[in-house]
Amino acid sequence: MNNHPIDYMGYVTYHRNCVAGSCGPLAECSTTNNGGCQCVSGYKIPPKHLPKNKSYGCQDINECEETANLCGPHSNCTNSPGVYNCSCLEGFVPSDPALALNPTRNPCTDVNECVEIEKVCGGFGKCTNTPGNYTCTCYNGYKPDGPFDCQDIDECFNSTICGQESVCTNTPGAHNCTCLPGFSPRNPVLDPSKANPCIDIDECLNKTVCGPDANCTNSYAAHSCTCLFGYLLTSPDAIASPLNPCLGTFHCSCVEEYYSSTGVLWETDVTVCESVDDVLAAIVPPEGQSKEMYFLNQMNQQLMENPDIVLPEGSVTNSLSTALKVSGAGTISAQQASTGQGWSGAGKDGGESGSVVLKISVLLVNALVDPSQGRVNKTIHTPELDISLQVMEANSTDTSSLSARGNTMDINLKALARNNNGTASAVFLTVSGMESLLGASFLQTENHTEMLSDVITATLPKINHTQLSEPVNFTMSHKRRLAEPGLMTCVYWEDRGMEYENGTKGRHWSVNGCWVVFSDENYTVCSCSHLSTFALIMQTGETVSEDNPFLEWVNRMCVIVGLVFFALAILTFLLCSWNPKINNTARLHLCLCLFLSHLLLLLDYTYLTHKLVCSIMAGLLHFLVVASFLWMLLEALQLYLLVQRLSRIQVIQREGLQKKYLFLIGYGIPLVIVGVSAAVKRDGYGGSKVCWLKPEQYFTWAVLGPVCTVLALNWILFCVTIWSLRPTLANMKSDVSQSKDTRLIIFKILAQFVILGCTWVLGLFQSTMVFKYLFIVLNSQQGTFLYIVHCLFNKEVRDEYRKWLGCSSSSSTPDSMKEAPSVSEDLDKAGEERQNKGTRPG
Repeated sequence: MNNHPIDYMGYVTYHRNCVAGSCGPLAECSTTNNGGCQCVSGYKIPPKHLPKNKSYGCQDINECEETANLCGPHSNCTNSPGVYNCSCLEGFVPSDPALALNPTRNPCTDVNECVEIEKVCGGFGKCTNTPGNYTCTCYNGYKPDGPFDCQDIDECFNSTICGQESVCTNTPGAHNCTCLPGFSPRNPVLDPSKANPCIDIDECLNKTVCGPDANCTNSYAAHSCTCLFGYLLTSPDAIASPLNPCLGTFHCSCVEEYYSSTGVLWETDVTVCESVDDVLAAIVPPEGQSKEMYFLNQMNQQLMENPDIVLPEGSVTNSLSTALKVSGAGTISAQQASTGQGWSGAGKDGGESGSVVLKISVLLVNALVDPSQGRVNKTIHTPELDISLQVMEANSTDTSSLSARGNTMDINLKALARNNNGTASAVFLTVSGMESLLGASFLQTENHTEMLSDVITATLPKINHTQLSEPVNFTMSHKRRLAEPGLMTCVYWEDRGMEYENGTKGRHWSVNGCWVVFSDENYTVCSCSHLSTFALIMQTGETVSEDNPFLEWVNRMCVIVGLVFFALAILTFLLCSWNPKINNTARLHLCLCLFLSHLLLLLDYTYLTHKLVCSIMAGLLHFLVVASFLWMLLEALQLYLLVQRLSRIQVIQREGLQKKYLFLIGYGIPLVIVGVSAAVKRDGYGGSKVCWLKPEQYFTWAVLGPVCTVLALNWILFCVTIWSLRPTLANMKSDVSQSKDTRLIIFKILAQFVILGCTWVLGLFQSTMVFKYLFIVLNSQQGTFLYIVHCLFNKEVRDEYRKWLGCSSSSSTPDSMKEAPSVSEDLDKAGEERQNKGTRPG
């Protein structure tokens, strides 16, 4: 508000001397006209008013009426005595509130209430500014409360907006509709409303609502659960549920080696357990079918006729164990299993019996799944079985990974559950001995095949939609560690019945839909687009060698004959009186080592199945083989030293090295090699086919290295020895004819070639049957040649034999053997003759 005085001139009275009070009220002496009077600011003399000496007659001026728009637009003018006041209208303020209002320099401007006012429109409406004012438009769910406020609308008040069997809850600007317990919207995707009313929920459609072993009965807005006959609630005060399950009283199943008289189904007061052998003995199968195959088919048929059956764990393991026993699984050697030969089980071939056992195993593990149990994680371990069972819900946070005997399966069970009413189940299992029925030979290939993993089975029990949304990954552990793996092949078992006309097997391992994702020396990851029975087969470029029973028989007979002559040679070396110049230490211990190693190999089958014994025997065999070759080397070395002395015309006092050096080399070095090998790889001894060194990580070089070194040295020493003997053999004289003496020496040289192990080189040439027979015959008869050359052809030994047998010296011994000394004696005699010639006076 501002005071604005205005000067108005009226009548002026002049005084000679104008002093205070001279002009009267509201007047004053004029400063410009001496002696005159004038009205004070804001006053004037009214028209037609004559001033008087004591009263000038000044009256207030109403500036607001006399001057239009005095304060400017959007303002009010208020008159007061002597002054007037200016103020902005409501909704307007001076442009600069800090300064006085001025019509031209600081006029009134509009106030934007939508910006200036906190929570304009109550915070629940849209504000629109107008000159000097504003308007409010309420949001949805709100209504006007006066001109400048909005308040919430209570939609739930006295309303049926949510429809029947529902609860309406008001919220600021909105509302929520929820169904009463026991009800759900007709369309679960939408909220309840009059158009989408709440209807009764049939809780019994959820198979797990009452928990296992209970019946569910639906009622309006509720349900009831009652335990099956023979089951009781865990807590009688609460309804049956997964958290308060019904517990059964008992389950019956037969023990090992016995089977239920009513098959896989146990009938109270009817079923008895019978010996499996007695059950088989009582079967009269149809013509052309074995008792075992008939039994397996009957078990499979009973399971197929009861697809929804739920069996206790004991019944499943007993039935499957019985099926394995009847099929003969696990009774075949690992070698026969890998080639598919030698099967003598319950059918025409292992494929037929194996296929039936696979069907039985799948049906039995399916019977472990109870759809009413909800989420389940279960594992079963027996000597014959390893089962992993998982039931998962669509909203579960668990991972769907199952494992069985070191193998794992990764499957997206949650995706399957979404397509199967919210739950899905998977079973992963291995069955011992299945590889003996379904061997690697069932893979149709020209390559050599080896079963490298357990036979594993994966199935989706009791679900309707089994289509996989993504491939399943299987991580399969190798049965042995691979040093140089071949072609890894992920396969599944395909059963199409009989063999086709083109020769294709109806039951075989197939690679369709499976592929290798990753592989190393310990495990392989296979990915498959379907579920079935799977295995890992390794293929190598070698063709499958057919079994040769005659070759195996020849090998056994030759080894037995060789053992007999080894025994005779050992007894002869120990018991006979020998020329002091002859050192039989190397020959004796060569015979001992070879005798024991051949004997261990001959009896290998007796301890092959005992893992610890097999490992110990493999280590002992390693020691004996290396020791045998070192004694062969020592024999060659002694022969070489003997020849060198002959070349210097020295009389032989005693053959070769001293005994302490012979034992240190012959047994010390093998002991160090075996000790270091066992320390470096403790599990390197044993095997599934023969108790020997395992081939992983080139471990077999622990024996191949020393053997190859000894063979190379023996070849060198033998050739050097023969070259050094040329002048000696040329000068040898005897009483017999020259031709007969030459033939005898040549035979002894060839025999020494066998004795020193040089024929082991034939092991590198096993591509033809001729070399196989030569290798078996020559190397198994080292003892025979040792006995003939060093015992039977030795006159002193024959004389000893005659004494033992009580025979006279005139016994009919062939003339060709009477004067047949040993190699050492031949060379010793030749040396003495050369020395005599060298020392005879000329």
